[in-house]
Amino acid sequence: MSDPAKEQLDEAAVEEEEEERVQEDPLAAAEARAEEHLTDLKRLAADFENYKKRTAREQAALSFRATERLVKELLPIVDDLERALGAAEHHEEAELEEGVRLVHRQLASVLEREGLAEIEADGKFDPHVHEALLSQPSEAEAGSVIEVLQKGYRLGDRVLRPARVVVAAPKEANGDDA
Repeated sequence: MSDPAKEQLDEAAVEEEEEERVQEDPLAAAEARAEEHLTDLKRLAADFENYKKRTAREQAALSFRATERLVKELLPIVDDLERALGAAEHHEEAELEEGVRLVHRQLASVLEREGLAEIEADGKFDPHVHEALLSQPSEAEAGSVIEVLQKGYRLGDRVLRPARVVVAAPKEANGDDA
């Protein structure tokens, strides 16, 4: 016998049993159906609650990715403005410097409101937030950051761009004793 035919026979048998139960005790049958409906409603309510939570998580992740994309696009502008400020200090055009400083402050303020924070590069080298470009012998403790070549930034807990730094290497022995 094929599966669809077997299923129809099974369904017919279940319906006959249910009709016999209804004829025997209509109240018990009604309570059983009500209990079945209540279980279905509880399952549906739980599914809906899970759907709401999942949707909220997805919305938060989407919002974070959009902010991240914006901040990544603005970082080169901040870098260019900082270079311009450095160059303008050596010239007598105070108005240019003042204007660039104003733009830089405004842009930095916007980025800070979006959750951008500069990575501290003082102290010990941390490979999670720093990118070592050079290692130079220095008086400083070996493994410490001695110079920042490019600032690093975080967006929330996430490193958006590591700080590019020069790291102190152990001081070399010159052989001056001879």
